[in-house]
Amino acid sequence: MGSFSIWHLLLIAVVVLVLFGGKGKMSDIMGDFAKGIKSFKKGLSEDEDKAKTADAKPGETKVVEQKPESKDSSN
Repeated sequence: MGSFSIWHLLLIAVVVLVLFGGKGKMSDIMGDFAKGIKSFKKGLSEDEDKAKTADAKPGETKVVEQKPESKDSSN
């Protein structure tokens, strides 16, 4: 009951062949889908790289001075 029979494996193989194999429209759609995912991941990694290099520019040190707040006890 907990394992796959030969029929389960054959059904999975047929589904994989229909989706990814052959020369049909479905394989083209799945190929385009995979390309879209790859370009999305590439875009995310490029954005992270740009953010890291923007934060790590040498010679652009900003000093922020904070004045202590005066607490007025008359309120």
